[in-house]
Amino acid sequence: MERREFIKGSVVGTVAMGVGWMRDHDAVGEESEQPASEAELKLGSQESRIPGASLREKVLKIEEWGGVGLELHGSPRDRIQEIQEAIQGTSVEVSALCWGSMNGDLVSMDQEKRATGIAAMKEALSVAGELRSSGVIFVPCFHKQSELTPEELDQVLLDILPELGEHAQACGTRVLLEPLNRMETFYINRLEQAVAICEQVNHPGIRMMGDFYHMGIEEKDDEAAFVEAGPWLHHVHLASKKRFLPGQDERSFVEGFRGLKRVGYKDHCSLECGVRKGTDPEEEIPKAFRFLMEQWRQAVI
Repeated sequence: MERREFIKGSVVGTVAMGVGWMRDHDAVGEESEQPASEAELKLGSQESRIPGASLREKVLKIEEWGGVGLELHGSPRDRIQEIQEAIQGTSVEVSALCWGSMNGDLVSMDQEKRATGIAAMKEALSVAGELRSSGVIFVPCFHKQSELTPEELDQVLLDILPELGEHAQACGTRVLLEPLNRMETFYINRLEQAVAICEQVNHPGIRMMGDFYHMGIEEKDDEAAFVEAGPWLHHVHLASKKRFLPGQDERSFVEGFRGLKRVGYKDHCSLECGVRKGTDPEEEIPKAFRFLMEQWRQAVI
């Protein structure tokens, strides 16, 4: 497996290329033929992608189409009862909250903004805990939301994440760092970079996720990237090469799914994508789920 270049000169980068990488590499095993436990494909979708007049209707469609996960946006404190009633009696559960960056406030050098951002993240984690969600998806900053260097941002995360990890663990959930492609952010583009932060913080409340769309731009090898992420990985976004539904262009998921199988992945895989213009989501989403199930079957290890 290749060791791709990380942020040169940073504290986290040093850890990533040293003992931390070797420990995780040994744990998940590049050469291992079988994972520690059998992986599961738990498909789902972001709420906004599923057609329906009510959340309950959307949940029932996800279940009918073979899905088991519902991903929500933001911190839906005022919707907790609606969400709980929508999933009641179904096989669908809340997979994650897609929270974002809050304009980069958590990594701001303005201490008031940072405190506000941390408080908002803690509230989102509390909501995620009440909804029994795997975690809250966090992007430190998009372009133009921070003037700090990657090395400086490393240190800010190392300063704030232990406190957030403690709160996440107390709530029974996690902060999930999301790598994005270089067109969206200059900071944390590849899975190994998020892993390096997780390793340095080394807290069960701080984990990461992967997104097939961003990985298609940034990663040389989907399988290797997921294997390196190993036990730190707790959510996956699904999208085609052009950010359509899986199966609506030539993007293959087989290699990535093989990596997930190698590490015994059991968390959710959620649609985060559009639908190709001129196609009907009522037809195309169940078709995408069937396509993904077949890709999973083909991902033999």
